[in-house]
Amino acid sequence: MVNDVTREYETHLKKAAEALKHHLATIRTGRASSGLVEHLSVEAYGTPMPLNQLATISVPEARLIVIQPYDNGMIKAIEKVIQNSDIGINPSNDGRIIRLAIPTLTEDRRRELVKVVRHRVEEVKISVRNQRRDAMDQLKEFEQEKLISEDELKRGQERIQQLTDRCIGELDQIGKDKEAEVMAV
Repeated sequence: MVNDVTREYETHLKKAAEALKHHLATIRTGRASSGLVEHLSVEAYGTPMPLNQLATISVPEARLIVIQPYDNGMIKAIEKVIQNSDIGINPSNDGRIIRLAIPTLTEDRRRELVKVVRHRVEEVKISVRNQRRDAMDQLKEFEQEKLISEDELKRGQERIQQLTDRCIGELDQIGKDKEAEVMAV
C-alpha cells in the first residue's frame, strides 16, 4: 500500500514538472521557438485544432517563425488566432506562408517575464506541496485503519518527503534555466 501511494505521488510529480516545462516553453524569449505558437487553438472545419496539426511550423532563423498551412484556406484563421493571442507578435503572410518576426525584448519586458516565470514555478510548487499533503494524509489513514504499521508509515512519509525535495529542486532548476534564457540578450 505504501508503495502504491509513493508510486502514484511520483507520477504526479513527473506530470507537474512536465506541465511546468510545457507552460514555460510558451513564454516568449528573444529567440524564436515553435513552442510559442504550436499550442494555439485554431477553428478549422468547425472544430478547434492545435496549430501544429494544421501547419508546418519551422524556425529558419533565430528571430523568425515560419508557419506553412497544409490548406492555404486556413491562413486567415491562423493569422487571426495569432493576432488575438497573448504572444504580442503581428503575423505577415504572402498567401502561402505566415511569417512571425520576433522583436527583441526590452530590459523591462525581460524583468516582467522573469516575474511570470517565478510566479508559475511557485504555483507548481504549491501544487506539489498539496499533493504531498494528500499522500501523507492517505498514509496516516492507512495507519489509523491498521492497514500499515507505524514503521511503514514513517518510511512512507520519509520517501514522500525525499521525492518532494528532489522535485522542488528540479522545478527550481527549470525556473532558473528559463530565467537565464529570458535574460540572455
